[in-house]
Amino acid sequence: MASTVFIAKESAAGEPRVAASPDSVKKIVALGLNVTVQKGAGLASQIPDSDYADAGAKLGTATAAKTADVVLRVRRPTDAEIKAYKKGAVVIAIMDPYGNEKALAAMAKAGLTTFAMELMPRITRAQSMDVLSSQANLAGYQAVIDAAHIFDRAMPMMMTAAGTVPAARVFVMGAGVAGLQAIATARRLGAAVSATDVRPAAKEQVASLGAKFIAVEDEEFKAAETAGGYAKEMSKEYQAKQAALVADHIAKQDIVITTALIPGRPAPKLVSKAMLKAMRPGSICVDLAVEHGGNVEGAKAGSVAEVEGVRIVGYDNVPGRIAASASQLYAKNLVTFLDTLIDKDKKVVSIDPEDELVKATVLTDGGKIVHPNFGGPKDQKGDA
Repeated sequence: MASTVFIAKESAAGEPRVAASPDSVKKIVALGLNVTVQKGAGLASQIPDSDYADAGAKLGTATAAKTADVVLRVRRPTDAEIKAYKKGAVVIAIMDPYGNEKALAAMAKAGLTTFAMELMPRITRAQSMDVLSSQANLAGYQAVIDAAHIFDRAMPMMMTAAGTVPAARVFVMGAGVAGLQAIATARRLGAAVSATDVRPAAKEQVASLGAKFIAVEDEEFKAAETAGGYAKEMSKEYQAKQAALVADHIAKQDIVITTALIPGRPAPKLVSKAMLKAMRPGSICVDLAVEHGGNVEGAKAGSVAEVEGVRIVGYDNVPGRIAASASQLYAKNLVTFLDTLIDKDKKVVSIDPEDELVKATVLTDGGKIVHPNFGGPKDQKGDA
């Protein structure tokens, strides 16, 4: 009998995204699986129930999860939702596992096999499953849109009979996926853009988008990148030198966008109150790391704070602010990964524990936490 996939409606406050699109449902059905979508799951992402039904899904209530072999979600299930899933069910979501060992233990105790999409290794095979990149790309775009909305000046240079309006000066801190998209978006809006990053490879990427690169380029800088492509945490000495350079640069900027995150650790502090004080009144900071402690001193999660005359935008779940686009990309990430877990002949879930994608992303299985980063056996290898 073919496996059944359940698409859950998100229960977390402020989460408008959904784990499936009509296109992804069609692909799951094409794999020979049965799909049930919880009624209303896609409404906040502008996807009516009828679109899912037309794509081949059944519509059901939350109770349909009790018989599902696979549950697809955006966020980690709550304790109540965990108890509603059958033992042995596969749950795939953005699990936010760091610091949430109790939640992992609950999923293990319930006998669930769970996968964390954000632990997907950054390898060629997994590019289309990389949820961090798909959602960060949208967050970088939205950061500029949010800044432009609050900024009470024009972004591009405008030459008029009444005088010239100078281009807004935008500084992007962190040139990963979110930062590069922020640079590109700000450039499209006509801003004068500069950026910084601790990874040497970022210099060429920043320049290719027409922005100026700002960094202390010493020997530590030249070696500052992990094998997985993430930024390394820099020494206190380098941080001090970089902070001095950045402080002088920030004082001349209109908009600062920070994107720096280190997996499993609090976000590094990049912008101090002293730096904010040096900025012009009315300047804007957008902190995309606010949910992980924030890059900007004084940033408040879920709100716009004002510190030293600078407005600090600290919206939660920035990809969710453009939920229709975010859900479309996330759904593609999920269905591409799910495809690797299906026995195409028997139309059932068949997980290969030796698959590098499974090793990197599986959190719980067989009643235990199995990922080495969260209490599992240390001989298991996976790029987390």
